[in-house]
Amino acid sequence: MKKKRRILITRTDRIGDVILSTPLIREVKRHFADSYLAVMVNPYTKDVLLNNPNVDSIILDEPTDVEKYSFFDQVKILRKHRFDTALMLLPSERLAWMLFLAGIPSRIGVGTKLYQVITFTRSVNRKKYIPLRHEADYCMDLGRKIGVTPKNLEPEIFVTEDEKKHFVQTFLKDILPLLNGKRLIGIHPGSNKSAPNWKLEDYIHLTQNLLNDDNNIIILTGNENEMHFVPGFKALNSERIINFIGKLSLRNLIILISLMHLVVSASTGPMHIASALKVRTVSLFCTLTACSPELGGPLGNQSKIITPPMDFCRKVCTDDPHDCDFKGSISVSEVQKAINDLI
Repeated sequence: MKKKRRILITRTDRIGDVILSTPLIREVKRHFADSYLAVMVNPYTKDVLLNNPNVDSIILDEPTDVEKYSFFDQVKILRKHRFDTALMLLPSERLAWMLFLAGIPSRIGVGTKLYQVITFTRSVNRKKYIPLRHEADYCMDLGRKIGVTPKNLEPEIFVTEDEKKHFVQTFLKDILPLLNGKRLIGIHPGSNKSAPNWKLEDYIHLTQNLLNDDNNIIILTGNENEMHFVPGFKALNSERIINFIGKLSLRNLIILISLMHLVVSASTGPMHIASALKVRTVSLFCTLTACSPELGGPLGNQSKIITPPMDFCRKVCTDDPHDCDFKGSISVSEVQKAINDLI
């Protein structure tokens, strides 16, 4: 009798990166239909994988919380699962040694680092991003290495109808009459400098324009570190601005986005959440390779991508393109036109 494959995929970084690994998870499970497939992520991003039918187990690991998720405790946990294959999507010396000491025979990572050579980790090469492909496709290279032939690269997140009903009854109950028949447009003004982004006043100006259409309800989202954005929107003095900045867990944010008609943001986690839920997106992107839509744009949904003029970023951006506000190169009218085209 053929032995059942036991496969581990590790992606211990940000929300968007975990979402872009879901096509790999799906295609590996499709190819090895009777396999046991686990995914190791950090505690914050586990909500992305809840209800995913392709994931048999979610293993938590937080490299910065060495007391709760100590290295050797994690090794013991992995050993108990008796994995035969591990796909390491983010190069990490800690993970390379962890997977090696866990006794996983076949281990594949990205790039060729000294610690990968020492731990006998096989690798795939991104060849300096030439030709440039999407991050989801680069992730799929690890699946190709074990024989997977992918059918598509669309990310996915699974939200149940019960979750939606519970969210509405818990968070939207008091404003249901206001929402009746209206479009919910998400505005996510922050990015924690993880991507180039507009100035706050541009998002406020856009919101003011969108409120001219009585059918639009504006839903503000963001984390607790972005509470300072709220007063600017409150100054618009509209009951059709609903603020959820700093008020939701990741899972509840996912459920809220699943109820929206469209999300406006920079290239951040909420954009990828919306994409995976097939919610429309209008997204602001830089054209430099590390931040480009070719590498990290939305997949599988109806979307509009707005970028500065050709060569603007190369001429104007600092050495850190994440610390950029587009310097007036993307207008409010451009973004509003993209929204109108989609809705």
